[in-house]
Amino acid sequence: MSPPRGLTDEEAEAWHRVAETVTPLVPRKLKPASTPPPPVVEKRAGPPPPSPKSAAPKLPSQRKPVRLPPKPPAKKSSDLDSHWDRKLKAGTVAPDFTLDLHGLGLDAAYMRLMSGVAQARAMNARTVLLVTGKSRPVDPADRGQMRGAIRAKVLDWLAASEHGSAIAAIRKAHRHHGGDGALTIVLKRER
Repeated sequence: MSPPRGLTDEEAEAWHRVAETVTPLVPRKLKPASTPPPPVVEKRAGPPPPSPKSAAPKLPSQRKPVRLPPKPPAKKSSDLDSHWDRKLKAGTVAPDFTLDLHGLGLDAAYMRLMSGVAQARAMNARTVLLVTGKSRPVDPADRGQMRGAIRAKVLDWLAASEHGSAIAAIRKAHRHHGGDGALTIVLKRER
């Protein structure tokens, strides 16, 4: 890019005439004739610096020992035996009860989940197929709305609910039962 060419004599004269007719929006501030001297700040006298001979080594202050919170009890990896796990992975366990939360809002999904698990427990169901829908990354076509919000919240909802103690395990459903878009909830037997 070449440097600007500058103004010709005619252009400079025209610019000067236009500039004289214009009043600035913010007037230029004039410098005061004399600047006031800066205010004098008095330094306060602090404690005298310790003399090198009398400087004793500082001892750490006596502090109370910090107590860490107790460790949470170790969770069992599963309340299911290997026989149950194999049957769930193979897809040979037919669900006793099905809950479909796919397409619901978060509030409606929570209410349906709580009432559905209560109903399954009342029916003495052992396995519940919970259809949540697949979670997926945010797509620009979704206008910034998070997809898979129900799937992200279900485990927290169940753990914090009154049904948490009645759940033996939660596993991803077999692909015949919904795969990544569904969960299998195994309930403990009522005794």
